[in-house]
Amino acid sequence: MKVRLLTVSHKQPSWVQEGCAEYEKRLPREWGFQLVEVKPEPRTSGATTAKVQAAEAARLLAAAPKGAWLVALDERGEACSSQQLAARLAKWQQSGRDVALLVGGADGLDPDLRAKADLRVALSAMTLPHGLVRVFVVEQLYRAATLLQGRAYHK
Repeated sequence: MKVRLLTVSHKQPSWVQEGCAEYEKRLPREWGFQLVEVKPEPRTSGATTAKVQAAEAARLLAAAPKGAWLVALDERGEACSSQQLAARLAKWQQSGRDVALLVGGADGLDPDLRAKADLRVALSAMTLPHGLVRVFVVEQLYRAATLLQGRAYHK
């Protein structure tokens, strides 16, 4: 199983890159984790929110591995504990399918992409900045890995 974090965003500050790198190096090598930045759609005159979201959704889908579990990270999704994430990752790993975690742009995820996703997960009911989402997600992946390995990181 390969795990991809696909995010519509610009280059992030060094603290975000360093935080992600710290947890990324701790992830299981067999997950082949990769963070993929997808270029945001330009905000030109006449570019409606729907058009921007649709263009960004097309880029996210193009960057997702074929046949991957699509997990939309969206505040309207379901709450998911660290233990539940670990259980889902174990299930996905057994299925042999890759996982694509999708983070929308400034306007959020396209409604059609949210509907197409296999799972919609809320990280918080609050709106979070992209950089913080990246670090949070990679840390939670590491936490899930330690749970699956029976290690003591999760308390």
